[in-house]
Amino acid sequence: MQSSHSLSPLSVAFSDRHAVADAGLVLPATLAEKLGLRELFDQAVDLGEAPGRGNVGVKALTLIYSALSGGDCIDDSRVLGAGGAAAVLGCEVRAPSTLGTFLRSFRWGHALQLDVVSREALARAWKAGAGPKEGPLTIDLDSTICETYGLKKAGGSRFTYTNVRGYHPLLAVLPETGEVVHARLRGGPAHTAQGAARFIAQTHARVRSAGAAGELTLRADAGFFSEQVVGACRKKNVRFSLAMPLHRSLQARMAALPEAAWRPIGYVFPGAAVAEIPYTAFGKPGVPVRLIVRRVPPSPGSQLALFTPYAYHAFITDRDGDTLALEADHRRHAEIENGIRDLKYGVGLNHLPSGKFGANAAWLALQVIAHNLGRWVGQLSGAARMTTKTLRQRFLSLPGRITRSARRFFLALPAGWPWREEFTATLIRLRSLPLLI
Repeated sequence: MQSSHSLSPLSVAFSDRHAVADAGLVLPATLAEKLGLRELFDQAVDLGEAPGRGNVGVKALTLIYSALSGGDCIDDSRVLGAGGAAAVLGCEVRAPSTLGTFLRSFRWGHALQLDVVSREALARAWKAGAGPKEGPLTIDLDSTICETYGLKKAGGSRFTYTNVRGYHPLLAVLPETGEVVHARLRGGPAHTAQGAARFIAQTHARVRSAGAAGELTLRADAGFFSEQVVGACRKKNVRFSLAMPLHRSLQARMAALPEAAWRPIGYVFPGAAVAEIPYTAFGKPGVPVRLIVRRVPPSPGSQLALFTPYAYHAFITDRDGDTLALEADHRRHAEIENGIRDLKYGVGLNHLPSGKFGANAAWLALQVIAHNLGRWVGQLSGAARMTTKTLRQRFLSLPGRITRSARRFFLALPAGWPWREEFTATLIRLRSLPLLI
């Protein structure tokens, strides 16, 4: 069947100076204005006599808005300078060459100054109502590999434990909201738990200063099973739930448990069960903890079924509560992978663009702030939790057109947009926030 019309007569011209490709960026830009992000950057970051020292707030916000619009490299920020996009951002935008100079001006100490910005922004956002609910708070700790391909990446040209070149940052994520409450860039060869004790102390200070007054619990996988991590948690009165590697004698002890000690659970594989045994971690005098074990029958026909009737997965905890409830909660630590994926493919952490370690540390910090800004917009919208990709599809990637009449600017958006009511309600909510400066 032939089409009723042809696209051949359609003329195309890049001529509209008032068109806006991502008009929905007015939402995070409004929130950034209410949080005083530009002023925070200008006050906290001092690049000394470096070439990129001027207008820190404008340059940082350009990179943040570029990440939220889908840019995953410096050059993608060019889209913000097209048409009338600057009108919805509330600030000027900078060219990619200027942003590259800005990032290369960062040394490690300068990148740490960005921690002051992210920490204060977190506190202000929670004060505005974008934080987690009151009561106990769980923090998921993990590391991830950011693969690189160049041989001149400072800290990223050596092999990681996964035998690829790259960086190995630490991340602390709130499973309730998806916010990244702390992040730290490390070189590729860094051990999983390297610097974790100090990182936990810093994370604790961040969430407490942001207003979290309830009990804190840290969840982590077996890479963080160490006396130093447990010691850092106990020093700050943080509960812990840590997966642990299983040596042969411990597996034999689990296999010797009577059948009555195992309690069946609903699991993806039938026949799974959970048991708890007394345990003292880390030798003598050691740390008395609860050791909770899940056993899972190997799938029929798998090689594992040739050697053992069960696979065992264990973790230690100092938490109170029912064994099955604690085991189910610890399993939810796996959800941190969704947050890491959102950092890599929702914003621009799928690669680190510079050969300088300080520049990449600054890039990580700015991507985390961009990610959190998106999370806070979603939280304040009252809508169900969205990934950055979904937020961009429904709210941020709206095409629009800037017009002016009676000395006022107007942003015209597409009629019939499926999420127009949610967008309008979110904008009203953000505009009603007080200036948190």
